[in-house]
Amino acid sequence: MRVLLIGANGYLGRFVADRLLADPAVQLTALGRGDDADVRFDLATGSPGALTRFLDAVHPGVVINCAGATRGGARELTRHNTVAVATVCEALRRSGCGARLVQIGCGAEYGPSQPGSSTAEDAVPRPGGPYGVSKLAATELVLGSGLDAVVLRVFSPAGPGTPAGSPLGRLAEAMRRAMQAGDGELKLGGLGAQRDFIDVRDVARAVHAASLSAAQGVINIGSGRAVRLRDAAAVLARVAGFGGALHELDGPPSALRPAVGHPRGESEHGMHSPPAAYPYPDGCGSWQQADVRTARDRLGWRPRINLEESLADIWMEAACRI
Repeated sequence: MRVLLIGANGYLGRFVADRLLADPAVQLTALGRGDDADVRFDLATGSPGALTRFLDAVHPGVVINCAGATRGGARELTRHNTVAVATVCEALRRSGCGARLVQIGCGAEYGPSQPGSSTAEDAVPRPGGPYGVSKLAATELVLGSGLDAVVLRVFSPAGPGTPAGSPLGRLAEAMRRAMQAGDGELKLGGLGAQRDFIDVRDVARAVHAASLSAAQGVINIGSGRAVRLRDAAAVLARVAGFGGALHELDGPPSALRPAVGHPRGESEHGMHSPPAAYPYPDGCGSWQQADVRTARDRLGWRPRINLEESLADIWMEAACRI
């Protein structure tokens, strides 16, 4: 099976590439903006015609799009998350390769949900920020393209390679600094949010399964269990061997040292956040939990790696950071 992977150097893309390379039946070609990509191409600025010519030359059976931006202003997010996907869809429509498209979406497309509920694929999306809006627009483009396509809505990825600027990455870095300084207590804020964390290696398994399946539409990829960030902090302290006290601070993120949710007390819009409005910077409010039955039924996929293992890997990387 010839697979074209877009965004192979990103957080998710690296693990998807590893998973596909481990399959002897897959012949992988990586397309991206970096020098180490097999083919250099910028989806945000490149033309559909140029991409079509490449598709016709390579003739992949599957195209997997892991590319995109998670941070930046509305214009940048739209360019990298929406315009880029429009380019992929148009190029595939023009191409004679007939490739299947696996698009990586995100749980932020749903927006806030009722505490205690599990969000299924038929929920009406109401994204609470520009990132979720840009990803939802991409999903709608894929679903309306007429292509053989599936969108995997990945909830909160965790595990090795977790970006240092993400909530779990910032939590691990704050703990590393406290241990390095010999602090007996760690004061953190924004720990009340509950999220569905899913290990990045399990996400890669889901992408691999989706590329081999005939499933179409939207499929949630998550653990099916919401975890409070303060509980994740307690687990992280245990695996790190941090024997000090964890203190949660209330109030707006600008008053915290540091706020796990927002760097420098700013929201994703670049303005100071109101108290407890969106303590987690994805526009999804205080609760998010995926209903993952569709992934089980249509992909034969279940998560295998628990959060403690994911956090142990996050800590291992943070502890090695100089």
